[in-house]
Amino acid sequence: MALPPPDPQFVLRGTSAAIHTLHFSCGGQEPDIPVLFSGSENGFIHVWNLKTHRVDTALDGHGRKSVYCVETVGGKDRLLSQGRDQRICLWDLAEGRTSVTDSVFTEHVGFCRCSLGKVAQGRWLVATAAKGLEEVQVLELPSKTSVCTLKPEVGAKLGMPMCLKLWQLSCGSQPLLLAGYEDGSVVLWNVTMGKALSQLVCHQEPVMSLDFDSEKAKGISGSSEKVLRIWSLNEQQNLQVYKTHELVNAGISDITIRPDKKILATAGWDHRIRIFGWKKLKPLAVLDYHTATVHCVSFSDHRNPCERLLAAGSKDHRISVWSIYPQT
Repeated sequence: MALPPPDPQFVLRGTSAAIHTLHFSCGGQEPDIPVLFSGSENGFIHVWNLKTHRVDTALDGHGRKSVYCVETVGGKDRLLSQGRDQRICLWDLAEGRTSVTDSVFTEHVGFCRCSLGKVAQGRWLVATAAKGLEEVQVLELPSKTSVCTLKPEVGAKLGMPMCLKLWQLSCGSQPLLLAGYEDGSVVLWNVTMGKALSQLVCHQEPVMSLDFDSEKAKGISGSSEKVLRIWSLNEQQNLQVYKTHELVNAGISDITIRPDKKILATAGWDHRIRIFGWKKLKPLAVLDYHTATVHCVSFSDHRNPCERLLAAGSKDHRISVWSIYPQT
């Protein structure tokens, strides 16, 4: 008999709004305290202390408009956030500061989370949906210089970009971008050349979320449908469907592969978090705690595998934190 799914290790409450994004910063040296950043519908970013399970700081920089992306830029004192106020903000949290040091006006009105990728020491690329309906803009940080604007061919009718993932084959190689679009397509872009290398129709509905494993050249995407699509990238950099997994209930808000590439988690419209083995997409667990849509899932970056956690944020204003197969 299969073991019953566990209860959350702990639950974080007190944001008084739906949670749209989560990001851990746990890989620091002692005495660094591991933290979890959460972005809420009411415009606040909460910095949760994972030792006390309480909020250390609440950041307010998006004019009370929903925050739907939070990432650390090189360390937990440098933060990037994106909100419905059409701004990407950079924060300096060192020595207790809570100030926005810079911001970029994206003019994008959708919910597409930006994607961050390190290109060199102190230099980052950020890809974000742009003002033009089907366009993606890539900027370099901290200079905010425009690298390129990625525009589909005339008549392609991809619709708006819905999710983005910047990655590199290896350190120093050309950055590539995977973008999921409103028409259900996933497109691979060469950022340096500003051109599309491959396009694959993965879903009948908009691609809500995707993640990619560059070591295995394999990715996964979800939509409002009852399927997960796994696709691969061949030597010629062409995308092809690799496998389809039927879900019990429709609607995936977020997908994330754990950094060790062993398991992945999905955030469901059916209030559930599902865990799969990444190798064969074997269903491993259904985590049933939330009472509303789960918007986001995130794995921690603890150095010690035994300490690794999974966090899920929901429309029910709660963040559930789980210890899932930490030593697999």
